[in-house]
Amino acid sequence: MKDIFSSDFISNLQLQNIAQKWLESMGPEAAEGFLLLLLKLMDIVFALNIWNFRENIEGFNGRYVFHSKDNSIIAAATFKNGNMKVYNRIIDKPNVTITFRDNKALMNYLLSPKPDILGSILRQDVTVSGNLNYLYKFAYMAKKLQLLATGQI
Repeated sequence: MKDIFSSDFISNLQLQNIAQKWLESMGPEAAEGFLLLLLKLMDIVFALNIWNFRENIEGFNGRYVFHSKDNSIIAAATFKNGNMKVYNRIIDKPNVTITFRDNKALMNYLLSPKPDILGSILRQDVTVSGNLNYLYKFAYMAKKLQLLATGQI
C-alpha cells in the first residue's frame, strides 16, 4: 500500500482531487460511506497493530460522534481498553460530537492535506460540542495514520 501512495504514477494532490470530485458526485451517501470506511480502516490498523499503532490508544477511553447538521451523515467511534469500535449510528454519552455543516464540508475536511480544525470551526463548516481535547487526539491519530500510510514518516 505504501508503494502505491508514494509512487510517481499519481500524486497525492491528484488523488485527492479525483476522490473529491467522485465523492461530490455521489452526494451524502458517499460522504458517510467514506467516513465509515476511514474509521473502519483505522480500526483494522489498531486491531492488527500495524506500525505499532495500538500504542496511541493504550489506556485511552473516548466516545466520538460525527454527523452532518441534517443527519444525512452519521458515524461514531469508541475507544476502550485498547480497542476501537465503529458505529453507523449516534451513540450515547459521547465525549465529543463533531457536526459538519454538510457533506461538502465533511469531504473538504477529510480530503484536506492539512486539516485545519480551528479554521473549519471559524468558517462554521464544523461545530464541536464536548471536550476539544478528544477532537485533537483523534485528529492527531488520523494525521499520523495518513503519514504512515503514505510513507512520509
